[in-house]
Amino acid sequence: MKRANVLAAVLALAGVAAMLSGCSRPDGDDKTAEAPKAGEPEKAGVTLDAATQERIGMSLETPAPAQWQPVLRVTGRAANPLTFIAAATDYETAQTAAVASQSELARTEKLVAQDNASSRALEAARAAAARDALALEAARAKFTADWGARLAAQTNAAAFAAQWQSGELALARLFLPPGYFPKPTPTAATLYIFSQESNGIPAELADDLSIDPATQAETLLFSVKQPLPADAALVADLQTGGETQSGVVVPAASVLRYEGRGWVYVQSESNQFVRVEIPLDRLTAGGWFVAGNLSATNRIVVTGAQTVLSAELSGSGFNTGQRD
Repeated sequence: MKRANVLAAVLALAGVAAMLSGCSRPDGDDKTAEAPKAGEPEKAGVTLDAATQERIGMSLETPAPAQWQPVLRVTGRAANPLTFIAAATDYETAQTAAVASQSELARTEKLVAQDNASSRALEAARAAAARDALALEAARAKFTADWGARLAAQTNAAAFAAQWQSGELALARLFLPPGYFPKPTPTAATLYIFSQESNGIPAELADDLSIDPATQAETLLFSVKQPLPADAALVADLQTGGETQSGVVVPAASVLRYEGRGWVYVQSESNQFVRVEIPLDRLTAGGWFVAGNLSATNRIVVTGAQTVLSAELSGSGFNTGQRD
């Protein structure tokens, strides 16, 4: 009888324990941390004490407040002055030949009127004048298509080429997306030499060029008052108008590229740093423009960010100034 009572008590205690265990974690309560959404900081962060920050040469900056005017990002190429000189030479040669043949025709007509030249000489002069006039029209059309009507009307191409070669100015071709014909045509742009994205170069519209009939892509010719490496690949922001946005400019040196996205480390506490994703679609002369994810009160890591990322990915941290 006593054994039966003891067994009943043990079973009762086991039932209570099972009930308590079932209540400790409700159904659907998953304790696994969710992955951060785009623009939100990583949850874990990295801890670095003051000694470690000094050892890795960490520096922090506050992003500068800025305004963003919507732009269109396009690609382009710096024009080659030697190509321009060759085209201008062909064009001016055609002009010279046309002027000379017209003068010869006028002279021959006077000689014929004075019975000092034959009708055959007159026919030859007319044929030469017509041939050179057609050659000039072809040369003008080609030069205009390649370099624009304004440069085609340039009366001293040699002087323009001399300015170009001396580094006083340069030209850049910017390629618009196929089928995109903005009205009005953008008159200002900021150029960036490929792989040198932190150095923005202001540019002004020089002329509209022809539209490629196969791709329906328009090319714009922009001028800058400084030298450009001949044939260098470019990216450019064309000012297209639209509502101005407020945000901050993040220095390019602080941006990390990881998993195909852009990140910066933000100081959350004196020794704590969290990773924040930022969009890399608005490049300025001072860095990347960011609206919404950061503010001018944040402190971001500029020097040492790559070291912090390595520590986070390895899971070691730098809590004591040494790797665990």
